[in-house]
Amino acid sequence: MPGLLLLSVFVSGEIVGLVQETGPVAKVVLISLLAFSLLSWAIILSKWGLLRRARVQSGRFLRAFRKAQYLQDVAAVAEQFRPSPLVGVFEGGFEEYRRQGAVPTGVVRNPDAVRRAMQIAASEELSRFERNLPWLAITGAVTPFVGLFGTVWGIIDAFHGLGTAGAATLRAVAPGISEALITTAAGLAAAIPAVIAYNLIGASIREFAARGDDFALEMLNSVERPHAQSAVEARR
Repeated sequence: MPGLLLLSVFVSGEIVGLVQETGPVAKVVLISLLAFSLLSWAIILSKWGLLRRARVQSGRFLRAFRKAQYLQDVAAVAEQFRPSPLVGVFEGGFEEYRRQGAVPTGVVRNPDAVRRAMQIAASEELSRFERNLPWLAITGAVTPFVGLFGTVWGIIDAFHGLGTAGAATLRAVAPGISEALITTAAGLAAAIPAVIAYNLIGASIREFAARGDDFALEMLNSVERPHAQSAVEARR
C-alpha cells in the first residue's frame, strides 16, 4: 500500500511537471479539456442524483397508487413523490379526468383524451431528464480531437525545434513528444467518462420511458373501470 501511494505521487508529479513544460497552445488545449471535463462531471453527478431519487420515489408512488381506492386520494398525496416522472404522467391524466367532470361521478366521457394527456406529460418528463445530456455526447465526440490537435501541434513544434538545433537524436526529440502526448491523454480522460455516462444515463431514461408507458396503461384501466361498470348498469 505505501508503495502504491509513492508511485501515484511520483506519477502525478511527473504529469504536473510535463504540463508545466508544455507550450502556450498545449496549455490552452488543456484548459479547454479541463472545462469540458468539469462540465461533463457536473452533468453526470446531477443526472445520477436525479435518476436515483426518481427511481426511489417511483417505487413509492406506484405502491401508493395501487393501494388507493380513488384517483382523488392519489392526487392528494402525489406532491410528496414529485421527483418521480410518474407523478407528472398521473397529474397530466388526472387533470383531463377532472376537466371532464369525472371526479364526483367516476365516469369519464373520453378516455382517449386522458391517454393523450398522459402521453404529453410523459414526453415533458423525458425532456426534463434529457436536458443538458447532449453535452456528454459532445464531450465524448469532441475532446479526443481537441487533444489530438494539441498533440499534433506539440509534435510539429518539437520537430521544428529539433531542426533548428540540428541535433537529430531521440534524446533531443523525446521530451517534446512526451509533452505533446499529454493533450491526447487529457482528451481521452475527458471523453471516456462522458461516453460511458451518456450510455448509462440514456439507458436509465429509456427504462423510465417504458415505465411511464406501463403506468399510463395502468391508470387508464383505473379510469375506464367505472365507465365500464356504469355501462353494464345502464344495460340492466
